[in-house]
Formats: sequence, C-alpha cells, structure tokens
Amino acid sequence: MEPPEPSTAESGEPELVERLVAYQRGEIEGFTALYAALAPELGRYFAAAAGGSAADDLVQETFLALHRARRTYRPPLPVRPWVFGIARNVLRRHRRTAARRSRREEAGTEHGASALRPSEPPAPSVAVEVRELGRALDRLPPERREAWLLHHVHGWSFREIAARTRVGINAAKLRSSRAMRALRAALAPEPADPADPGGRRD
Repeated sequence: MEPPEPSTAESGEPELVERLVAYQRGEIEGFTALYAALAPELGRYFAAAAGGSAADDLVQETFLALHRARRTYRPPLPVRPWVFGIARNVLRRHRRTAARRSRREEAGTEHGASALRPSEPPAPSVAVEVRELGRALDRLPPERREAWLLHHVHGWSFREIAARTRVGINAAKLRSSRAMRALRAALAPEPADPADPGGRRD
C-alpha cells in the first residue's frame, strides 16, 4: 500500500513553482530552495513506504532524477504532484531491485552458495556520491564552482558562461577546468596499498 502524498493545497505551492522555474533557468539557488522545502516531505514519504534506513538514499535519488527531468516540468502546474510522481518511480525501482536481490539470495542459498561471500561487489550508493559531490563543490572557490555547474550540470557553452560572469571565454574554460581537477582530486578513491604508485593523481 502506497503512503499518502502531500496535498497540493499545502502552503507554498506558488513559491515552489517559482523555485523550479528558476532552476530551469540555470539558477542553482532554485534547486537549493526546492531541496530545503521538499526533502523533509519526501523523507517522510519514503520512510513510510520503504523504512527509515532507505529513506535518505531514496530522497537523494529523487532529487538526482528531478535534476535530469527538470526540463519536462511545465509551469504553472503544481510542483508537488510532479515531484512525487518522480518519487513513485524511484520507489518502484527500489522495490524491484530489492525483490531481485532477495530472489538471488534465496537462489544462492538453495544451491549451497555461501551466504558470507557476495557474488559481486555492491554498487556505490547514488546518495553517497551526490553528498560527496556536494561537499566537494562547497569547498571550491565560488567562481570556479559556478563555471563548473553551468557547464557540466546545466549544459551552458563557455561563451554563455563568459557572458554571464563577465569574463573572457578562456577564463571561463580555465575556471571550469580547475574546478574539475579539484573535484577529481577530492573524490578520487584512496589506493588500497599506500605503497602502490598507481594512486598518483593528475
């Protein structure tokens, strides 16, 4: 049974429309405001549907899917039903994945497979990746962070970024490139063996 979703009659719907439209225009502040407004509601929804241990990851996956689908929203339609439609899809994928995992585990037990040795390494959590990326972005100088987000997240050309930030095209490219190098360095996994030279970074 699906948990109830918030009603569109809840306060703040016009503000949500404004925030999502701002995010469609490429204003990262719009996304930040949407997250602050809707993450608690989504957390309660997922906690009721899938348990508290999975709720945080599912909230992060929903906002990642929201980012990918942001261009499909058509104002001034209510934002909550649109967002919770995305959340329902995330929840269905989560349940299908959990069901497949359960069947594999049962099949492995029936065939005498060791329950202590997984057949394949678990995939990294999307939620962890999103949080780690967010922390790494927060540590960047604001001008480099803006250039990277506009180019790699919002798909702006460097000419468009240069016009927005009032710098030359080469300067816009340099800011984005330096941001990318810093992010790669911040997110690169530590080598398993400290003596392994393979862990050298660019």
